[in-house]
Amino acid sequence: MESELKDLTTTTNNHIPESSLDDAASSNPDRPLLTSDSSSSTSSVPSITAAELVEMEKKYAAYVRRDVYGTMGRGPLPIVEKLLLGVASVTLLPIRVFAAIAILVVYYVICRVCTLFVGDGAEEDYGRLRGVRRDVIVASGSFLSRLMLFVFGFHWIPVTDRGIDDREKSGDESKIKDLPDEHERPGVIISNHVSYLDILYHMSSSFPSFVAKRSVAKLPLVGIISKCLGCVFVQRESKSTDLRGVSGVVTERIKEATESDLAPPMMLFPVNVEGTTTNGDYLLPFKTGAFLAKAPVLPIILRYPYQRFSPAWDSISGFRHVILLLCQFTNHIEVTRFPVYYPSKEEKDDPKLYASNVRRLMADEGKLIMSDIGLPEKRIYHAALNGNNSFDRVSHQKAD
Repeated sequence: MESELKDLTTTTNNHIPESSLDDAASSNPDRPLLTSDSSSSTSSVPSITAAELVEMEKKYAAYVRRDVYGTMGRGPLPIVEKLLLGVASVTLLPIRVFAAIAILVVYYVICRVCTLFVGDGAEEDYGRLRGVRRDVIVASGSFLSRLMLFVFGFHWIPVTDRGIDDREKSGDESKIKDLPDEHERPGVIISNHVSYLDILYHMSSSFPSFVAKRSVAKLPLVGIISKCLGCVFVQRESKSTDLRGVSGVVTERIKEATESDLAPPMMLFPVNVEGTTTNGDYLLPFKTGAFLAKAPVLPIILRYPYQRFSPAWDSISGFRHVILLLCQFTNHIEVTRFPVYYPSKEEKDDPKLYASNVRRLMADEGKLIMSDIGLPEKRIYHAALNGNNSFDRVSHQKAD
């Protein structure tokens, strides 16, 4: 996700052929999103047309923004929206930025105090602390994460529990599984991925461990917080990353969380290793890493209803997204929690089947559209948008 925080540049007005974009996406998967390649020659390629853009929006519908701010958050705004944005930028924005920094610093101090005399290696796992230290880290982290969301405008978060009784009432008995004789705690939470805000919600709700880039552990303030979460750090930039080793660590963590209430659950966005976000209407293919442990999973769906600005982080730069989000007085998030999913023998023997069945359940029950695209397609779409700065606004239509 770190690469997606790169600021949006608009140095080219030309269209890059999709075949070239495909090659670029596959040859350099770590290339920053929403960033034009200023070093490439742009004089010999034609600009993308409105018809081509509409066609691409149908093909890459999972990443298309449909809010008032339009494509990349750069569409022309009505006068009223400009006034609201102007007022919020000199009132709400500075207050929220100051409050967010204060919350982050307070939690940093709490984590620093609670980890004194424990050790400070780059790979130190403070998530395995026990006793009062761990209780303070979890309680304060959950509270301050929720407070941060409140500061961002998420004043009320409705949570819907879709229990077995709901499925019985709907007559859908095919998805009801017999619980095992020995109750197992779900060791992993499975969620769709819509925004970086997802992480704050899950921290406030269950304070799980995440998979993060190794460089996150060295970031100011955030580094020690990620260690206190018990994050599994991976070197995504390296082509020689031991993926089997990463899967092994994640599987071990899931099994540990399943067997012990003291171990934090793993929180995985199984759409892919990069954690690709969508506009919230789609569910991308699941990877099998979360299902290799053969342990029960807890599916959760997050939605961000909106009227003006969409909190979904799909095709907009990180900086612009944060500014527009903080300038919106009220934001909304809705949570749907499903019953713990216990895998059958067939699913335990086949992680792909297990992943596919959980994904289909979440899509059907959450009314999400299943899409087969992923990060390479998102890079293609973003590269095309960077070559298309001549269109002020395109009318967005949902793909069937």
